[in-house]
Amino acid sequence: MMEDTIAAISTPLGEGGIAVIRVSGPDAVEHAGKLFRPAGKLEKADSHTVHYGRIADPATGETVEEVLVTVMLAPRSFTMENVVEIGCHGGLVSVKRVLDLLLAGGVRLAEPGEFTKRAFLNGRIDLTQAEAVIDVIRAKSDKAHKVALKQVEGSLSRKVKQLRQQLVEAMAHLEVNIDYPEHDVEELTTAFIQEKGTDGIQQVEALLKSAQEGKLIREGITTAIVGRPNVGKSSLLNALAQENRAIVTEIPGTTRDVIEEYVTMNGIPLKLLDTAGIRETDDVVERIGVERSRGALEEADLILFVINASEALHEDEVRLLEELHSRATLVVLNKTDLPEQVDREQIARWYPTERVIRMSVQQEEGLDRLGQAIADLFFQGDVEGTDFTYVSNVRHIQLLRQAKDALQDAVGAADLQVPIDMIQIDFRRAWEYLGEVVGDQMADSLVDQIFSQFCLGK
Repeated sequence: MMEDTIAAISTPLGEGGIAVIRVSGPDAVEHAGKLFRPAGKLEKADSHTVHYGRIADPATGETVEEVLVTVMLAPRSFTMENVVEIGCHGGLVSVKRVLDLLLAGGVRLAEPGEFTKRAFLNGRIDLTQAEAVIDVIRAKSDKAHKVALKQVEGSLSRKVKQLRQQLVEAMAHLEVNIDYPEHDVEELTTAFIQEKGTDGIQQVEALLKSAQEGKLIREGITTAIVGRPNVGKSSLLNALAQENRAIVTEIPGTTRDVIEEYVTMNGIPLKLLDTAGIRETDDVVERIGVERSRGALEEADLILFVINASEALHEDEVRLLEELHSRATLVVLNKTDLPEQVDREQIARWYPTERVIRMSVQQEEGLDRLGQAIADLFFQGDVEGTDFTYVSNVRHIQLLRQAKDALQDAVGAADLQVPIDMIQIDFRRAWEYLGEVVGDQMADSLVDQIFSQFCLGK
């Protein structure tokens, strides 16, 4: 399949300024050249040059599209193959006609993610960089985009490869000691094995420590906005989203279902869930909404418990305050522009001051404090740190945990005076698990599965 020349539309389908068709493979220039007019121009083109012309149907000579064609010759391209990108007018008909002519001329339609897969198989990028490409596309915030971009540049790969190299050097010492015990080699004492194993464990733990933060940056913090009816939950959602996504009235119980909205606060992506007011009710529809609110509470990473500061605490709120204090919960005292009636001492029984945010959604006061409180709760306040090496991929996390277990087995075996050749097996297991992270040790079926998640044309 690597000998095939492939093509796909690399821009979203629909009306737009331009659409781009990407062609990659040994015969990419020749296939595009058969359709390009003036004829013969592309075949003589230098790498990384752009050419104006027309795409014509070879059978009839009819002009199909006015285009700009970019030529990138191997190995100086994304796939390290000959690549041609045809820039057409945006629209469904014109770009499809150009693609159809390419396919009719013997080019194969690319599979999902096949361009990035070829970049990986040709050695331009490793697997962590390839997987980060899809994270760049799906990034929901500036922070998520920066993290993904650092992964594409190889920040995680460098750390994993450095650790693998250290394990190789340790295994080399072990190998020499096993094969040539009569030679005057540095004695491989228990202390030496423990030092190398413990150092490896610490490096893996440092990467795993970032896993939870990386997951939240990548996928967003699922945030449930809960509270009694008419305390300002929907108003808070609208303020964070900066648009009227939820209906706001003075009538309690307006929200009957869970409303979802993605927003970004202080660089942190939040998946907001505006829920129905939690209270006892005889209304069948509202009761269903309350049950769904309870479900949203269960799946939430963060809970914003909104309370009307201008009223005394209701018994339902006291019950929820106690129930939610062990979760990642911030108490939002809303309507602070009105005379305050809420018993703050009662709230302080379960929530420290930093987890209680005073705000007036109507006056747009307190939103900055809320954003900082979220950053403090999940990122120790440092969301814009300089080290953007976060582990967020579930596959990476699992493999790193397995590598850590293997190194712990090696250290434990050394304590028990297990023969060195058995300890070497544990070091090799860790080395192989880390190899799977960057793609040096991979089954073909898993590679296919990973790239099948990509969109066509990437």
